[in-house]
Amino acid sequence: MRAAVVTTFGGPEAVEIAEVPVPEPGARQVRIKVAASALNPVDAAVRAGLFGGAGKTLGLGWDVAGTVDAVGAPAAWQVGDPVVALAPGVADPLGAHAEYVVVDAGAVAAAPASVDAVHAGTLPLNGLTALQALALLDLAPGDSLLVTGAAGAVGGFAVQLAAHRGIEVTGHARAGDEELVRSLGAAHFTSEGVEPGRVDAVLDAAVLGAPALAWVRDGGAFVAVRDGVLPEAERGVRMENVWVRADGVQLDELVRLVDQGVLTLRVAEAYALEDAAKAHARLAESGVRGRLVLAP
Repeated sequence: MRAAVVTTFGGPEAVEIAEVPVPEPGARQVRIKVAASALNPVDAAVRAGLFGGAGKTLGLGWDVAGTVDAVGAPAAWQVGDPVVALAPGVADPLGAHAEYVVVDAGAVAAAPASVDAVHAGTLPLNGLTALQALALLDLAPGDSLLVTGAAGAVGGFAVQLAAHRGIEVTGHARAGDEELVRSLGAAHFTSEGVEPGRVDAVLDAAVLGAPALAWVRDGGAFVAVRDGVLPEAERGVRMENVWVRADGVQLDELVRLVDQGVLTLRVAEAYALEDAAKAHARLAESGVRGRLVLAP
Protein backbone atom coordinates (compact mmCIF):
# COMPACT_ATOMS: atom_id res chain seq x y z
CA MET A 1 0.00 0.00 0.00
CA ARG A 2 0.98 3.67 -0.28
CA ALA A 3 1.87 5.81 2.70
CA ALA A 4 3.29 9.30 3.26
CA VAL A 5 6.55 9.04 5.19
CA VAL A 6 9.74 10.94 5.91
CA THR A 7 13.17 9.33 5.87
CA THR A 8 15.14 12.58 6.17
CA PHE A 9 14.06 15.75 7.90
CA GLY A 10 13.35 18.97 6.05
CA GLY A 11 10.67 21.03 4.35
CA PRO A 12 7.63 19.84 2.39
CA GLU A 13 9.95 18.23 -0.17
CA ALA A 14 10.99 15.70 2.51
CA VAL A 15 7.58 13.99 2.31
CA GLU A 16 7.72 10.79 0.26
CA ILE A 17 5.05 8.39 -0.93
CA ALA A 18 6.36 4.91 -0.17
CA GLU A 19 5.14 1.40 -0.82
CA VAL A 20 4.87 -0.35 2.55
CA PRO A 21 3.26 -3.58 3.79
CA VAL A 22 -0.41 -3.46 4.74
CA PRO A 23 -0.50 -3.53 8.58
CA GLU A 24 -2.25 -6.40 10.35
CA PRO A 25 -4.47 -5.82 13.40
CA GLY A 26 -3.56 -7.54 16.64
CA ALA A 27 -5.82 -8.37 19.56
CA ARG A 28 -8.32 -5.59 20.31
CA GLN A 29 -7.24 -3.66 17.25
CA VAL A 30 -8.97 -2.74 14.00
CA ARG A 31 -7.61 -1.98 10.58
CA ILE A 32 -9.26 0.97 8.84
CA LYS A 33 -9.30 1.61 5.11
CA VAL A 34 -8.57 5.32 5.17
CA ALA A 35 -10.92 7.59 3.23
CA ALA A 36 -9.57 10.89 4.58
CA SER A 37 -7.02 12.17 7.07
CA ALA A 38 -6.33 15.79 7.98
CA LEU A 39 -2.90 17.34 7.75
CA ASN A 40 -1.97 19.11 10.97
CA PRO A 41 0.90 21.32 12.15
CA VAL A 42 2.19 18.40 14.23
CA ASP A 43 2.83 16.52 10.97
CA ALA A 44 5.05 19.38 9.83
CA ALA A 45 6.85 19.15 13.17
CA VAL A 46 7.49 15.42 12.66
CA ARG A 47 8.71 16.13 9.14
CA ALA A 48 11.09 18.79 10.43
CA GLY A 49 12.56 16.46 13.06
CA LEU A 50 11.18 18.14 16.18
CA PHE A 51 10.22 14.77 17.65
CA GLY A 52 13.50 13.07 16.75
CA GLY A 53 13.81 9.73 14.97
CA ALA A 54 16.76 10.51 12.72
CA GLY A 55 17.68 7.56 10.52
CA LYS A 56 14.24 5.98 10.77
CA THR A 57 11.23 5.93 8.47
CA LEU A 58 8.49 7.94 10.17
CA GLY A 59 4.84 7.82 9.23
CA LEU A 60 2.66 10.93 9.23
CA GLY A 61 -0.95 11.56 10.13
CA TRP A 62 -3.13 11.30 13.24
CA ASP A 63 -6.72 11.73 12.01
CA VAL A 64 -8.63 8.82 10.48
CA ALA A 65 -11.99 8.65 8.74
CA GLY A 66 -12.83 5.50 6.81
CA THR A 67 -14.28 2.02 7.12
CA VAL A 68 -13.26 -0.96 9.22
CA ASP A 69 -11.39 -3.38 6.99
CA ALA A 70 -10.27 -6.08 9.45
CA VAL A 71 -10.55 -6.76 13.18
CA GLY A 72 -8.41 -8.53 15.74
CA ALA A 73 -10.51 -10.58 18.17
CA PRO A 74 -12.14 -9.68 20.41
CA ALA A 75 -13.46 -6.46 18.90
CA ALA A 76 -16.80 -4.66 18.98
CA TRP A 77 -16.40 -3.35 15.42
CA GLN A 78 -17.38 -5.13 12.23
CA VAL A 79 -15.90 -5.00 8.75
CA GLY A 80 -17.61 -2.23 6.80
CA ASP A 81 -18.42 0.00 9.77
CA PRO A 82 -17.85 3.69 8.93
CA VAL A 83 -15.63 5.09 11.67
CA VAL A 84 -13.34 7.86 12.84
CA ALA A 85 -10.31 7.39 15.06
CA LEU A 86 -7.15 8.94 16.42
CA ALA A 87 -4.08 7.08 15.18
CA PRO A 88 -1.04 6.61 17.45
CA GLY A 89 0.45 9.90 16.29
CA VAL A 90 4.21 10.12 15.98
CA ALA A 91 4.30 6.73 14.33
CA ASP A 92 7.25 4.55 13.45
CA PRO A 93 6.99 3.65 10.64
CA LEU A 94 3.32 4.20 9.75
CA GLY A 95 0.72 6.89 10.42
CA ALA A 96 -2.75 7.70 9.12
CA HIS A 97 -1.58 9.31 5.87
CA ALA A 98 -1.79 5.93 4.22
CA GLU A 99 -4.27 3.66 2.52
CA TYR A 100 -4.72 1.57 5.68
CA VAL A 101 -3.96 2.13 9.35
CA VAL A 102 -4.27 -0.05 12.47
CA VAL A 103 -5.54 1.48 15.71
CA ASP A 104 -6.70 0.19 19.09
CA ALA A 105 -10.40 -0.61 19.11
CA GLY A 106 -10.83 1.77 22.06
CA ALA A 107 -9.69 4.70 19.91
CA VAL A 108 -12.57 4.29 17.44
CA ALA A 109 -16.01 5.88 17.20
CA ALA A 110 -18.79 5.58 14.65
CA ALA A 111 -18.40 8.24 11.95
CA PRO A 112 -20.70 11.26 11.91
CA ALA A 113 -23.82 10.66 9.83
CA SER A 114 -24.22 14.30 8.82
CA VAL A 115 -20.92 14.92 7.00
CA ASP A 116 -18.74 13.20 4.42
CA ALA A 117 -15.46 11.43 5.18
CA VAL A 118 -13.33 14.42 4.13
CA HIS A 119 -14.96 16.57 6.81
CA ALA A 120 -15.05 13.74 9.36
CA GLY A 121 -11.31 13.35 8.89
CA THR A 122 -10.75 16.75 10.52
CA LEU A 123 -12.36 15.86 13.85
CA PRO A 124 -10.31 13.43 15.98
CA LEU A 125 -7.00 15.16 16.76
CA ASN A 126 -8.18 18.73 17.15
CA GLY A 127 -11.57 17.89 18.62
CA LEU A 128 -10.08 15.63 21.28
CA THR A 129 -7.37 18.18 22.06
CA ALA A 130 -9.98 20.89 22.65
CA LEU A 131 -12.22 18.58 24.69
CA GLN A 132 -9.36 17.36 26.88
CA ALA A 133 -8.02 20.90 27.36
CA LEU A 134 -11.42 22.04 28.60
CA ALA A 135 -11.51 19.09 30.99
CA LEU A 136 -8.22 20.28 32.48
CA LEU A 137 -9.57 23.82 32.87
CA ASP A 138 -12.64 22.45 34.72
CA LEU A 139 -14.85 25.47 34.15
CA ALA A 140 -18.51 25.85 35.14
CA PRO A 141 -21.33 27.58 33.26
CA GLY A 142 -20.95 31.32 33.66
CA ASP A 143 -17.16 31.19 34.05
CA SER A 144 -15.09 33.22 31.61
CA LEU A 145 -12.59 31.73 29.17
CA LEU A 146 -10.27 33.34 26.65
CA VAL A 147 -9.21 31.11 23.75
CA THR A 148 -6.12 32.17 21.78
CA GLY A 149 -5.92 31.00 18.19
CA ALA A 150 -9.71 30.99 18.19
CA ALA A 151 -9.92 30.87 14.38
CA GLY A 152 -7.75 27.76 14.21
CA ALA A 153 -8.76 24.13 14.43
CA VAL A 154 -8.21 23.47 18.15
CA GLY A 155 -9.26 26.98 19.12
CA GLY A 156 -12.39 26.87 17.00
CA PHE A 157 -13.53 23.59 18.53
CA ALA A 158 -12.75 24.95 22.01
CA VAL A 159 -14.88 28.05 21.39
CA GLN A 160 -17.82 25.94 20.24
CA LEU A 161 -17.52 23.38 23.03
CA ALA A 162 -17.17 26.00 25.75
CA ALA A 163 -20.02 28.17 24.45
CA HIS A 164 -22.23 25.07 24.27
CA ARG A 165 -21.54 24.52 27.97
CA GLY A 166 -22.61 28.03 28.91
CA ILE A 167 -19.10 29.40 29.42
CA GLU A 168 -18.53 33.06 28.51
CA VAL A 169 -15.96 32.87 25.71
CA THR A 170 -13.63 35.56 24.42
CA GLY A 171 -11.97 34.62 21.15
CA HIS A 172 -8.48 35.95 20.43
CA ALA A 173 -7.41 35.96 16.77
CA ARG A 174 -6.45 38.24 13.91
CA ALA A 175 -8.78 41.18 13.38
CA GLY A 176 -9.96 39.78 10.06
CA ASP A 177 -11.23 36.62 11.78
CA GLU A 178 -13.74 38.35 14.05
CA GLU A 179 -16.81 37.33 12.04
CA LEU A 180 -15.68 33.70 11.95
CA VAL A 181 -14.86 33.54 15.66
CA ARG A 182 -18.16 35.12 16.67
CA SER A 183 -19.99 32.69 14.39
CA LEU A 184 -18.45 29.86 16.40
CA GLY A 185 -20.11 31.17 19.54
CA ALA A 186 -17.63 33.60 21.10
CA ALA A 187 -19.45 36.26 23.13
CA HIS A 188 -16.48 38.60 22.84
CA PHE A 189 -13.60 39.06 20.43
CA THR A 190 -10.17 40.65 20.68
CA SER A 191 -7.14 40.83 18.43
CA GLU A 192 -5.08 42.71 21.02
CA GLY A 193 -5.81 41.04 24.34
CA VAL A 194 -7.77 41.95 27.45
CA GLU A 195 -6.94 43.74 30.66
CA PRO A 196 -4.76 41.78 33.11
CA GLY A 197 -6.67 39.36 35.34
CA ARG A 198 -9.82 39.72 33.27
CA VAL A 199 -10.78 36.04 32.74
CA ASP A 200 -11.08 32.91 34.85
CA ALA A 201 -9.03 30.85 32.41
CA VAL A 202 -7.07 30.86 29.17
CA LEU A 203 -6.82 28.03 26.66
CA ASP A 204 -3.64 28.97 24.81
CA ALA A 205 -4.11 27.29 21.44
CA ALA A 206 -1.84 29.84 19.75
CA VAL A 207 0.95 29.24 22.32
CA LEU A 208 1.32 32.92 23.17
CA GLY A 209 2.68 32.06 26.61
CA ALA A 210 3.33 34.78 29.18
CA PRO A 211 1.22 37.53 27.54
CA ALA A 212 -1.83 35.25 27.61
CA LEU A 213 -1.11 34.15 31.19
CA ALA A 214 -1.35 37.79 32.29
CA TRP A 215 -5.01 37.83 31.25
CA VAL A 216 -5.93 35.14 33.81
CA ARG A 217 -7.18 36.22 37.23
CA ASP A 218 -5.24 35.27 40.35
CA GLY A 219 -5.93 31.63 41.17
CA GLY A 220 -7.37 30.94 37.71
CA ALA A 221 -6.31 28.30 35.20
CA PHE A 222 -4.11 28.22 32.11
CA VAL A 223 -3.78 25.36 29.61
CA ALA A 224 -1.36 25.30 26.68
CA VAL A 225 -1.86 22.91 23.81
CA ARG A 226 1.81 22.27 23.09
CA ASP A 227 3.38 19.75 25.46
CA GLY A 228 6.16 21.19 27.59
CA VAL A 229 5.57 24.82 26.57
CA LEU A 230 4.41 26.74 29.61
CA PRO A 231 5.32 30.19 30.92
CA GLU A 232 6.60 30.48 34.47
CA ALA A 233 3.79 30.06 36.98
CA GLU A 234 2.59 33.13 38.85
CA ARG A 235 -0.20 34.45 41.08
CA GLY A 236 -1.47 31.00 42.00
CA VAL A 237 -2.65 30.28 38.46
CA ARG A 238 -2.99 26.55 37.85
CA MET A 239 -0.83 25.61 34.86
CA GLU A 240 -1.37 22.58 32.61
CA ASN A 241 -0.30 21.16 29.27
CA VAL A 242 -2.65 19.00 27.23
CA TRP A 243 -1.14 16.08 25.34
CA VAL A 244 -3.95 14.52 23.35
CA ARG A 245 -4.78 10.88 23.96
CA ALA A 246 -6.98 8.51 21.98
CA ASP A 247 -10.37 7.96 23.58
CA GLY A 248 -13.23 6.42 21.65
CA VAL A 249 -15.83 7.42 24.24
CA GLN A 250 -14.83 11.08 24.06
CA LEU A 251 -14.64 10.89 20.28
CA ASP A 252 -18.18 9.49 20.22
CA GLU A 253 -19.29 12.53 22.25
CA LEU A 254 -17.70 14.81 19.66
CA VAL A 255 -19.39 12.92 16.82
CA ARG A 256 -22.79 13.42 18.47
CA LEU A 257 -22.09 17.14 18.74
CA VAL A 258 -21.21 17.25 15.04
CA ASP A 259 -24.47 15.54 14.14
CA GLN A 260 -26.37 17.93 16.42
CA GLY A 261 -24.83 20.93 14.64
CA VAL A 262 -22.86 22.08 17.69
CA LEU A 263 -19.44 21.50 16.12
CA THR A 264 -18.46 22.77 12.68
CA LEU A 265 -15.97 20.77 10.62
CA ARG A 266 -14.01 23.10 8.35
CA VAL A 267 -12.11 21.91 5.28
CA ALA A 268 -9.87 24.34 3.42
CA GLU A 269 -8.86 21.94 0.61
CA ALA A 270 -8.55 18.23 -0.12
CA TYR A 271 -5.53 16.63 -1.79
CA ALA A 272 -4.83 13.18 -3.17
CA LEU A 273 -2.36 11.20 -1.05
CA GLU A 274 0.29 11.42 -3.77
CA ASP A 275 0.10 15.21 -3.45
CA ALA A 276 1.01 15.15 0.25
CA ALA A 277 4.12 17.30 -0.32
CA LYS A 278 1.95 19.94 -2.02
CA ALA A 279 -0.39 19.91 0.97
CA HIS A 280 2.57 20.37 3.32
CA ALA A 281 3.70 23.35 1.24
CA ARG A 282 0.22 24.87 1.47
CA LEU A 283 0.19 24.31 5.24
CA ALA A 284 3.44 26.28 5.48
CA GLU A 285 1.70 29.32 3.98
CA SER A 286 -0.20 31.72 6.21
CA GLY A 287 -3.93 32.24 6.22
CA VAL A 288 -5.22 28.65 5.95
CA ARG A 289 -8.64 28.52 7.60
CA GLY A 290 -9.90 24.99 8.02
CA ARG A 291 -7.92 21.81 7.62
CA LEU A 292 -6.10 20.47 4.61
CA VAL A 293 -7.14 16.86 4.06
CA LEU A 294 -5.44 13.95 2.31
CA ALA A 295 -7.68 11.41 0.59
CA PRO A 296 -5.97 8.15 -0.44
